[in-house]
Amino acid sequence: MSAYNVVSIAGSDPSGGAGVQADLKAFSAHGTFGMTVITALTAQSTRGVTGVHEVPVEFVVRQMDTLFDDATIHAVKVGMLATAEIAEAVADAIVRHELPNVVVDPVMVAKSGDRLLATSAVKALRTRLLPRADLITPNLPEAADLLGEAEAADLATMRAQAQRLLELGPRRVLLKGGHLAGDESVDVLVSRDAGPVEFRAPRVATRNTHGTGCTLSSSIAALLPQRPDTASAVADAKAYLTEAIRRAGEIDAGGGQGPVHHFHRWW
Repeated sequence: MSAYNVVSIAGSDPSGGAGVQADLKAFSAHGTFGMTVITALTAQSTRGVTGVHEVPVEFVVRQMDTLFDDATIHAVKVGMLATAEIAEAVADAIVRHELPNVVVDPVMVAKSGDRLLATSAVKALRTRLLPRADLITPNLPEAADLLGEAEAADLATMRAQAQRLLELGPRRVLLKGGHLAGDESVDVLVSRDAGPVEFRAPRVATRNTHGTGCTLSSSIAALLPQRPDTASAVADAKAYLTEAIRRAGEIDAGGGQGPVHHFHRWW
């Protein structure tokens, strides 16, 4: 058969390490055909974000309807949405077009600390979009923001927050523990129909972590149509990302927090 079609609904990163550029690389690395809907343009490098230009919501809707009326979509990754209006429009399109395998990465703040989601948009993300997701992939600061709680500082709190995120409506939650201390990076997957599953990988000592969240979520989206269950897709995506981080030093894309190596298996 032809390749699975996977679409990224997200912002553009001209440095190529995050956003739709990272998503397209991850889609390709997992043997799928990548498509995009652009929600925002950023002026960005490995050193930080210097500007954000939001795409008018009417044009975001036009991109989605034009694409989804034509192509069969097998999975969706939702990343940077910028505004409440765009978040609501994406949520409506998911329902209108009956999109499958929807992975929402609630992008709020860039690695550099620059905010990528308006504070006023958090409610729309929480109430309109998350209930339409098959899987959400927040990190610990994003989980705290969504729940209105302090950031988890240990694995026990992280497990409890993952369960509370599930109550917001998504079918599954993958809470990423990369911000915890320790020799291992532990992620927790919880769902409505199965017990919790933990995924562990050795922590890699590197500053080249730009786009790790985008890359993991897009990898999971690409693998969901190709694996028997969500846990298998997450396990393979995490293994891929861990090696992409380990090999990140082979890419020289700037003087700040560099990107991961999306094509480490081939280059």
